[in-house]
Amino acid sequence: MPSFDEVLQKAGEFGRFQRRVFLLMCLTGITFAFLFVSVVFLGISPDHHWCQGPSAAELAERCGWSPEEEWNRTAPPRSALESGVRSDGRCERYELEAANWSSAADAADAAEGGLSCSDPLAFFPNRTAPLVSCQGNWKYSQSHTTIVSEFNLVCSNSWMLDFTQAVLNLGFLAGAFTLCYAADRYGRIIIYLISCFGVGISGIVVAFAPNFTVFVIFRFLQGVFGKGTWMTSYVIVTEMVGSKQRRIVGIVIQIFFTFGIIIIPGIAYLIPRWQGIQLAITLPNFLFLLYYWVVPESPRWLITRKEGEKALKILQSIAKYNGKYLSPNYSEITVTDEEVSNPSFLDLVRTPQMRKCTLILMFAWFTSAVVYQGLVMRLGIIGGNLYIDFFISGVVELPAALLILLTIERMGRRLPFAVSNIVAGIACLVTAFLPEGIPWLRTTVATIGRLGITMSFEIVYLVNSELYPTTLRNFGVSLCSGLCDFGGIVAPFLLFRLAAIWLELPLIIFGILASICGGLVLLLPETKGIALPETVEDVEKLASPHLYKKGKKKKSQVTGIHT
Repeated sequence: MPSFDEVLQKAGEFGRFQRRVFLLMCLTGITFAFLFVSVVFLGISPDHHWCQGPSAAELAERCGWSPEEEWNRTAPPRSALESGVRSDGRCERYELEAANWSSAADAADAAEGGLSCSDPLAFFPNRTAPLVSCQGNWKYSQSHTTIVSEFNLVCSNSWMLDFTQAVLNLGFLAGAFTLCYAADRYGRIIIYLISCFGVGISGIVVAFAPNFTVFVIFRFLQGVFGKGTWMTSYVIVTEMVGSKQRRIVGIVIQIFFTFGIIIIPGIAYLIPRWQGIQLAITLPNFLFLLYYWVVPESPRWLITRKEGEKALKILQSIAKYNGKYLSPNYSEITVTDEEVSNPSFLDLVRTPQMRKCTLILMFAWFTSAVVYQGLVMRLGIIGGNLYIDFFISGVVELPAALLILLTIERMGRRLPFAVSNIVAGIACLVTAFLPEGIPWLRTTVATIGRLGITMSFEIVYLVNSELYPTTLRNFGVSLCSGLCDFGGIVAPFLLFRLAAIWLELPLIIFGILASICGGLVLLLPETKGIALPETVEDVEKLASPHLYKKGKKKKSQVTGIHT
């Protein structure tokens, strides 16, 4: 009896139906990119922030100062010293009672020249006063409102901004172990739709969060549901097409992620309030609910659940939409003879080949996340125009996708995967030791490293989905990519803590990780031009491709419908 891949070939492996579904699901990549990098624009730190004591507030009102003038005349300078310890003037205020400064102002009013507004410290000894830590009443000079100014995430609370991104990555990790697991058990499309609804609702609550606690809780939930939309959409498109098209859809869907990175700076530039940015990047998720009527369940998944009749009906619909005709010979379809079971981590490490693939892929995901996010954040700390720099950083990623498309079909998956990691590793190590006097060379080498790790990040998605059987694919990809989320949590702490020791030390760590990863992925089996494995046995045979191709012809249990 014909296998799924044989029937799909007759129905059209990448016909009009698959192209429509593919383009619709690709849009998920844009909204997921919005969520992934949104903290960069939601949490822009104001140019100036300071603590406004009651006396300073009264004086600012009397003098009619602008925020910038109030900052210059009442905030302690950054170089102020208290007990021999350097203090940040933005995090402290002068310890002055309202009556004291008011008295000084009255005295200045009586003096010629009105010194109270031009030099409010003139009537205090040594033109200064004791400093105290701020207990609230922060002031900001920036017109754009961000979560920093909304929840006062400055000074001793500045770590809370990093915490919001860590919580989002924790949500991604939780989504990998819950919703993506559920997609293997209950179906791809139903979990995708639930995830779209969840990320939309939680995103709205984030925009109107009354306090920081509510903000963090629903940002975590947004991460959970966001991971469900992204990973499930990726699995749906790779399962809908033939083996020859998987490389294209696996890379192009990630190009849409890059499109999201390119688009979001424009959204953030045009919308002055963080709530508006949050709504603009969240509400499109509700449009994906319309996919209920146009995107079917994955027929490949249905076969693994022993629902061959439903799978065949969907394949017949695909053939009709593609202008193909399935003859009566395709009234039955082969299904797996494995017992339907719920996947677990033990299934990924029980057999030798599965164990090797799982451990290497987990390390590859972790390395890609740490190096990629580390390099992105490292560019962010050098200053410049945030909107332009972020736009350029997205454009830089586009050539990586083109290089992948040009190499993986000619050279296979394994070699470009390894080379991209090694190139990224060498580039990081070289950049760390290049002298500061030749910035053009440092920028060039760093750009090569960014291209290399971007290629690695995009290839790992493709390789991961091709190395797991259908019964474990969504769970396996989700679990391995969970190490990506863990890497996203580690990356900022790794970057900034090590940079405090030596600015280039993070680059050395990134270089070592990427180089080791490049060597390990050479141990993975090649998946170029072979059908997706349907069982664990198929994966074990990948080490011997001739046995795998021979074994694909031997399927036992058959179920079908008659036309």
